[in-house]
Amino acid sequence: MKSEDLSQAAPEDADNTVKGIVALIVATLFFAGQDAITKHLTGSLPVAQIILVRFFFFALFALIYASRTIGIRKAFASKMRGQQILRGLLIVVEISLFAWSLKFMGLAEMHAIFASFPLVITALSVPMLGEQVGWRRWMAVGIGFLGTLIIIQPGNGNFNAYVILVLICVLMFSIYNLLTRKVSRHDHFETSLIYFGVVGLFISALVAPFYWQSVNTSQATWLLIISATSIIGHLLLIKALQFTPAVILQPFNYFVLVWAIIIGYFFYGEILDITSLVGAGLVVASGIYIARREYVVTREAKRQLRRAMYPPDA
Repeated sequence: MKSEDLSQAAPEDADNTVKGIVALIVATLFFAGQDAITKHLTGSLPVAQIILVRFFFFALFALIYASRTIGIRKAFASKMRGQQILRGLLIVVEISLFAWSLKFMGLAEMHAIFASFPLVITALSVPMLGEQVGWRRWMAVGIGFLGTLIIIQPGNGNFNAYVILVLICVLMFSIYNLLTRKVSRHDHFETSLIYFGVVGLFISALVAPFYWQSVNTSQATWLLIISATSIIGHLLLIKALQFTPAVILQPFNYFVLVWAIIIGYFFYGEILDITSLVGAGLVVASGIYIARREYVVTREAKRQLRRAMYPPDA
C-alpha cells in the first residue's frame, strides 16, 4: 500500500473505532435499562412469563437477522450443536436467576457484583480453553476477587443471602461466554445468535405456562419495551463489533455498571455505600487491566506471527 493510502486509512480506522465504542456504550445503556424494567415487572409478573416474552421476540429477531445474512438453514447447521444447545440452556437459566434476584436486590448492587465476570472468564479460560494466563493477569484476578468480597461483605451481619444467586449467575455467564468463544472458532456468528434465541425460547416455553397470568395494558407495554431494548442493544453490539475489535471494546462493557448506578439512584432510590463503591472500583480496575493485557498479548502474538511468515531480508 502506498504511503498516501495509509494516511487515508488511518483516520478511517480511528473513526470506526470511535463509532464502535459509542455503539457499545449506548448498547450498555439499553442493557441496563432492560434490567431496570425487569426489576419493575417482577413486582407484578412471574419471572418465567417475562423470560418467555423476551426470548420469543429475541428468537424472532435472530431468525430474521440470520435469514438476511447467511440464511436460516446455514445458521442452524452448527458444527458444535451440543455445545450450542448447552450455552443456550446456560443463558436462559442465568437470565432467569438474575431476573428473580432483582426482586430482592438493588440494580446497582447486582451489577457491581456481576462486573466480576471477566475475572472468572480469565480464570476459567485456562482449564476450559487451554489458554495461557500470565502472572500479571492472575494478580489482577486476585485483586478483582478481593473487590468482590468487599462488595458482598460475607462477614457482615447484614449479608444478603441472594448474593449467592448472583455469584451463581456470574459463574454461569462466564461459562456461557467461554463456550461462545469456543464455538465461534467453528460456527458463524449467526449460528450462535440463533441458538441463543431458539434454545432460550424452547426452554422458557416449557416452564412459563405453569406460571402464566393475564396482563394489563401497562404490563403488556413494558413487556414490549423490554423486548425492544434487548433487540436494539444486541443490534448496537453487533454494529460495535463490526466497527471495532472485541479486545478494544471489552473495557467499555463496564459502562453498564455506570448506567445501573444512575438508573438505580433515580428510579429506585438506590445508593451504593462507600465500601461497595471501593470494591466495585477494584473489580472494574482489575477487569480493565486484564483487557489491556489481553490486547497487548494478542498484538504481540500477531506481530510474531507476521515476523515468522514474512521474515525481514538479511
